[in-house]
Amino acid sequence: MTIQILNGLVYGSLLLVLAAGLALIYGLRRVVNFAHGAFYMLGAYVGYAAAQAGGFWAGLAASAVVLALFGAVLDRLVFRALQERDPLVTVIVTFGLLLVIEDAVQWIWGAEGRSMDAPSLLAGSVALGGDAFPVYRLAVIAMAAALTAALLAWLHRSRAGLFVRAASLDPAITAVQGVNTDAVAMLVTALGAALAGMSGVIAAPFLSLSPAMGGQILVDCFVVVVVGGLGSLGGAALAALLLGQVQVLGAVLVPDIAALIPFLTMAAVLLWRPTGLAGKRL
Repeated sequence: MTIQILNGLVYGSLLLVLAAGLALIYGLRRVVNFAHGAFYMLGAYVGYAAAQAGGFWAGLAASAVVLALFGAVLDRLVFRALQERDPLVTVIVTFGLLLVIEDAVQWIWGAEGRSMDAPSLLAGSVALGGDAFPVYRLAVIAMAAALTAALLAWLHRSRAGLFVRAASLDPAITAVQGVNTDAVAMLVTALGAALAGMSGVIAAPFLSLSPAMGGQILVDCFVVVVVGGLGSLGGAALAALLLGQVQVLGAVLVPDIAALIPFLTMAAVLLWRPTGLAGKRL
């Protein structure tokens, strides 16, 4: 059971990094981004390509930079225009982006699955409760904790983070105070895309790469954001760790209904707290 709990923490940590970006983008742009899974997938492939020349850490850095630039461009060309549009239009456009990015990746890298090696520093296993557990998976938990701590410190201790939190609460009043809310939103979208790309690289050593990998994890990511509270980073963190345990333990204990458990969990939480675990606080 110890190994299963750790596996739940690993998956929850991966969801945490991915969902943090989605929560940030919604918190500023109020855009439900169905292309977020494509950011995760594209980041994994960019990291894979860079890792062929410079290793895992080069791939992680390249993914963050490329996806941040990609997110900034999309914010300027797409998300800013969608901010005041009907939610159905937003869903259609962002889902279309998902399909376009998937086709582009398949055209460049092909449809066959690919794999990426973990860094040699994190290779091997450790004995936990009489069972072997990969060191890299423990590192995933540590990396997610470090990224989350850095993001929270930036939001709560920096001037830019203050602008982000103010704009998420009331963009009109924040703009009146002289803050360029469009520039703040572009920064947050770039950061959210970078986190999604990094989560794709972090997942690559233990999940195979394929053009469909973004769609496979997107549903869980949305469950995390809704359960945590739309736009709430703290709520997303709590929900990601909860869903990680629910997914892994559910697959072991009740495999026949394991696919339904995340949705049952979401329904139960929303019946109890319709705004999610943390409401709307970023």
